[in-house]
This record gives sequence, structure tokens and C-alpha cells, in this order.
Amino acid sequence: MRRIAVLPGDGIGKEVVEASMGVLDAVAENSSFAFSAEYFDAGAERYLSDGSTIHDDELRALSASDAVFLGALGDPRVKPGVLEKGVLIRIRTHLGTYINLRPVRMRPGLCPLRDPRHFDLDFIRENSEDFYMGLGLEADGPGAFGLGSVRDNARIDISMDFSVEPVQPFGFEVGIITRSGAERFADYAFSVARDKGRDKVTLVDKANVCTGIYGLQRKVFEAKSEEYGIDLEYMYVDAMAMALVRAPQRFGVVALPNLFGDVLTDLGAELQGGLGVSPSANVRPGGTGMFEPVHGSAPDIAGKGLANPFAAILAAAMMLSDIGFREEADRVSDAVDACISKGRTTPDLGGKLSTSEAGKAVADEVRASK
Repeated sequence: MRRIAVLPGDGIGKEVVEASMGVLDAVAENSSFAFSAEYFDAGAERYLSDGSTIHDDELRALSASDAVFLGALGDPRVKPGVLEKGVLIRIRTHLGTYINLRPVRMRPGLCPLRDPRHFDLDFIRENSEDFYMGLGLEADGPGAFGLGSVRDNARIDISMDFSVEPVQPFGFEVGIITRSGAERFADYAFSVARDKGRDKVTLVDKANVCTGIYGLQRKVFEAKSEEYGIDLEYMYVDAMAMALVRAPQRFGVVALPNLFGDVLTDLGAELQGGLGVSPSANVRPGGTGMFEPVHGSAPDIAGKGLANPFAAILAAAMMLSDIGFREEADRVSDAVDACISKGRTTPDLGGKLSTSEAGKAVADEVRASK
């Protein structure tokens, strides 16, 4: 029996989670997979009601589960960053999930490229460092101020003394990469390449400008390349954006620092057909992972039955694989492909099904596959 903590979240999150749970029920009907689900209310409605995001006892409950399944977060009534930092990043930090894994597969007839060749990529995004952790400030003038680190509850105090007035308003962001963080990131990337029989890892950065943090990261990856006996390829992030559009089949395992990973994985999502078919996982080897679709809460279509549940269902497949049910995960992924091939999809992919109907179609394919 696997214990799954479920956070439907906001907007269409509730709808795609419901559809995904129906698929998990179908998996459980004819396999050894069995699960219990505990639901948690962490999202916009709670914040608007009492100003809280997620409680410490809930975080402990999440880490005690076998997996965390998240729908989506975000609401136009809540200031940007509140839910992202207060729920999403806080959960990632509590669980210690230092890897964000986003597979990019060629799905039947969905690639927007004019003449695509088959591609199968694993985007491995470092999830705990770099410029993405909210270590910046907006400052209006002279004085002293501090910035709190989301990671490890560290605190850095910076004093600024301006002798010339007036001072222009400014803002800054701090990017930090530690050797230990880079080493575990590299270990994960090269272990994926080894396990999948890949002959290289592509490291994306901007080391020609940000020489400090990315210079350190390159040294670590070079050492790990020798240790694993797997080639290492460098790509600047701007060149990588162009290469992914022109020839995604060139790449297999792609390692990205946190901020660039957030950007390029959305490009990867479009290559495989859009956010509606793009899952992701936040993982730490040996720990509890969090699995979610890449898309947001889409409040403009919430409650209308228009949301595509396939990304969430594929995230559930990644969850199955992570907790020891790889065969069942493959059955779910194949079921999604079968629905796409048969046109049993929501309108964004050219079909006529509602969110719940599309979820049921995948569940039916899962049942028929055994």
C-alpha cells in the first residue's frame, strides 16, 4: 500500500487531479499497485481565508508519505510569488528535492516542428540553487538590509553605505551554487545517462558571462565526467534555445541550472505538444518526491471542463515509476499516446472531450492494456 499526499491546489488543478486519480484507480484494479490518498488544502482559498499557506504539521505529513501529487498553484487574487514561495518552494525545500526532472518525448502528431525527427530527452534541472531561490531585493536608497535564504534557513546580511545622493532605486538577485550542490546535481545527471545508455551529458549554462557560479559548476561536471566515463558537452543557454528548435534529436540528457531550466523546459514542453502533455517531478534519490504537471492553474478556463488532464496523468505515471511500479507507469504513458492517436482528447489537441471524459478515456485504455 502506497501513501500518496494529494494537493489539488487552485484553478484547473482540482480537475486534472480528479481525472488522474481515476487513472490510478484503473491501474490499481489489475496490478499489484495499491494506494491510499490523503488530501491537503494548500492554495489560494486558504491564503485568502486566513493568510496561511502550508503548515509545519502538513509538511511533516508530506515527507512521511511515499509521494506527493500536486495539481497546480496560482490565483489572480493572490500576489505573484506568495503561493509559489509559500507552498511550492517550501515543499521542495522541506522534502530536499534537489532535482526537477522533465522528460520531453515525441508524442503522436503533436510536435510543431515542420519536419521533426524522433527525440527523447531528459531535462534534469537543478532545483535548489542558482538565481531562482528568491535571494534578491528591491532597494530604494541607502541603508542596511538583509536577505533570507530559502535553503538551509541561512541568512546573509549586507550593509550598503552610499556617500553620494541621490541614490537611484535598484534591485538585485543573488545566484549561489555550492560545490556539494553541484556534485549531487552532476551525480544525478550522469547516473541517468549511465542507466539509459546515453553517451554524453549536455550541460547548459552562461559561463562566458557568469564565470563565478558556472565556472565552479563546470569544474565539478568535468570531474564527474571522468568518474563516470561519459562524455560532457557544453552549451550556452542562448545557443541551446536555437539548437532545440533546429535539432532536438541531437540531445539526450540535458543538465540545466535552476533558472535556465525553468525557461528551456517550457520550450521543451512545446516541442512535445504543449503544456497539456508536459509532466514534471521534483525528486531526491531515496526520498519523497513531488509530481505535478508543468502547466499552471489557468483560472480563465477553470470549471469549464476544457483543461487537458494528460500532463497530470503523465506526472502520475512518473510517480508510479518512482515508487517502484515502472511497468504500470509505462502502461499509463502508452494509454495517453493511444488516446492522442485516436483523437480522444480535449479541444487543445483537436478533440472534443471534456477534462473528465479525457481522463476516463485514458483509464479505459489502461484497463484494456492488461
